[in-house]
Amino acid sequence: MTLRHWPLAEQPREKLLARGASSLSDGELLAVFLGHGCQGLDAVALARQLLTEFGSLKQFFSAPQSQFCQKQGLGVSRYVKTQAVLELCRRCLYQNMQRETVFTEPSLVKNYLQYSIGLEQREVFMLLYLDSQHRLIKAEPLFYGTIDASPVYPRIVVQSALAHNAAAVILAHNHPSGVAEPSRADRAITERLTQAMALVDIKLLDHFVVGDAEVISFAERGWL
Repeated sequence: MTLRHWPLAEQPREKLLARGASSLSDGELLAVFLGHGCQGLDAVALARQLLTEFGSLKQFFSAPQSQFCQKQGLGVSRYVKTQAVLELCRRCLYQNMQRETVFTEPSLVKNYLQYSIGLEQREVFMLLYLDSQHRLIKAEPLFYGTIDASPVYPRIVVQSALAHNAAAVILAHNHPSGVAEPSRADRAITERLTQAMALVDIKLLDHFVVGDAEVISFAERGWL
């Protein structure tokens, strides 16, 4: 039975309108995003097939263009839509952070980081520059690495913080492996950066490590 023959209340669009987006499964939400199916598959069937092929929503939205466009029912147009949706999410979360005292709202930072660097296939090291009231000045990716490494240079971090007139900073990086647990190297570079920042009277407030399912805070662990 195709989607148009489903009971109206069970069709994803109508279900969303009646019960809210949270009532939909991953497949149903993806079907709403896709809008329509392709030859031989309605939107829900296509969405379920894509989730099986990609493995998860995260893998769907983070897939490189070459891989994305090879899948049945996808192409450049839908790839462009995924990138636009992700960027809208990033900008919305960024604007929310700008209105808050960032250090007192770690959940805002975690949500932003999951959308900004959590979907990256390579390691990205990001700085959040804060003023003396711990309000966000700017969030900026500073270093990019290979699939499992990002070179971090304390001198460049300090210079960048000074250039933004930051009173404090928050560090963040992702683990493309999906495992958020900080490594010994993560803890070592955090100690080095804490010491380097102290020399110029800039406070390092936190270091977030972003994985697939969680974001770990050094401050919450008592490591800062």
